[in-house]
Order: sequence, then C-alpha cells, then structure tokens
Amino acid sequence: MRSKKALWAFGLFLLAAPLAGCIQPLYGPLADGGGSVATEMQAVSIEPIGDRLGHYLENELIFGFNGTGSRVPPRYRLFVSLSESTQTPLVDTVTGQASAANVLVTANFRLEHATGGPPIYKDSATVVASYDRTTQRFASVRAARDAEIRDAERLADQIRTRIAAIFAAGAPPQAPAPVVVPKS
Repeated sequence: MRSKKALWAFGLFLLAAPLAGCIQPLYGPLADGGGSVATEMQAVSIEPIGDRLGHYLENELIFGFNGTGSRVPPRYRLFVSLSESTQTPLVDTVTGQASAANVLVTANFRLEHATGGPPIYKDSATVVASYDRTTQRFASVRAARDAEIRDAERLADQIRTRIAAIFAAGAPPQAPAPVVVPKS
C-alpha cells in the first residue's frame, strides 16, 4: 500500500517536472531584464475620472498601481470611462417596492504612452454588486453607496491585473518618436 502511494507521488513528480520553469510570477522581474512589473506599474498615471463612483475607482487605482506613495515620472497614462446602471430584480408583491437592487458598472479603459500615440492596451470590465433596499431611505442610499464602493474595488483589481499581465508578457511598444518637420 505504501509503495503504491510512493510510486503514484513519483509519477506525479515526473509529470510536473517539465513544467517547473514555465511559471512566471506576475509581479516578478520582466523577461527582458529591464526592471520589474511593479516598477512599470508605478509609472502609470491615472487620469481623473468624474462622478462619485469615478472618485472611488480613481483612489483604488492610484493605490493599486503605486501604493508606495513614491513619486515616479509617468511613462504611461490610464484613461477610464464608466457607465453605471441599477437593476431591481426583486419586488415585494404587497408594497410594489423593490426589495433588492444590483449596481452594474462597466469600465472602458485604455493605456497609452505619456507622450501620446496609439493605445498600448484597450479593454472593458464589468462588475455587479447587490444590496438590499428597505423602507428606511437613508439605509437604502447608504447600501447603494456601499455597493458602488465594492464595484470600484473589484474594477480596480481587474484593471490592475490586466495591465500587469500586459507588462509581464513583455515590455509594451516604445512611444513613437516625435515627428520633426524640416524647415524649408
């Protein structure tokens, strides 16, 4: 019995051994040896995002990209636009009032070089947070705001992870050289 387990474990080891070098940490050193993903992430400048939800998301992104508080000259700019909707899937049949709601938020974002040029990466992310609605108006408003905050945190995580994966896959293309017009 003991030898079967040992043989089984040895077989799994032999199958997994060739894969040992295939795994690269997301926030480890870059493949080209030019720094790390963390230093590239710190060089991303978050452009202002409007509205209350945008404020929450902007703060989460600033902390997620550069939580150290150090000043790094920006090499990239991140633009985010948000769309938010509220859905009420549950309605109390007696009162006709919604008893729960979902806050659905979609973020369209693009990463560009700080000097301009075509986007390095464009994508969108969607999240949903649910909350209970009550007859107490303030409690419902506060619950909706908490759902927005949860959405902002989850969106920031998705955006940060996707951009980190782009940096880890290889350095983004260099910024285009400025066009020099010869004087005539």
